[in-house]
Amino acid sequence: MSTFLLEIVTPERLIYSGQVTSITAKSVEGDLGVLAGHIATVAPLQIGALTVHHDGKRSHIAVHGGFLEVRRDKVVVLAESAELPESIDVDRARAARERAELRLESGKMHADEIDHRRAELALKRAMTRLDVTTMDVVNK
Repeated sequence: MSTFLLEIVTPERLIYSGQVTSITAKSVEGDLGVLAGHIATVAPLQIGALTVHHDGKRSHIAVHGGFLEVRRDKVVVLAESAELPESIDVDRARAARERAELRLESGKMHADEIDHRRAELALKRAMTRLDVTTMDVVNK
């Protein structure tokens, strides 16, 4: 099966670089699947798990926004932040989820739309972190 180079980059560092057979990303318009030879594309990403198929295996990476650029022989994900499952602190992610849920449940949030949106995004990031760690356990 044909492969292509996938690079996931954040402002701080290169998170992932390797040959893959396919990826599935969460774009703002829905799931976007990419195989070798895909047409050139640029798509904004939402918070979600990026699924990577390589060496007959499937891996997941938590991606927290950014852009995906498909080139002729390479895909670059320019992410606001991204995390490999082994670098995710599950207890910290659970605590972040609980804090965000409490902030969303409190009636005070409705008066401040910005705080409400920040809490929603924090909840999405925490849920993505937890999902990615669970997905990788299931797929091993």
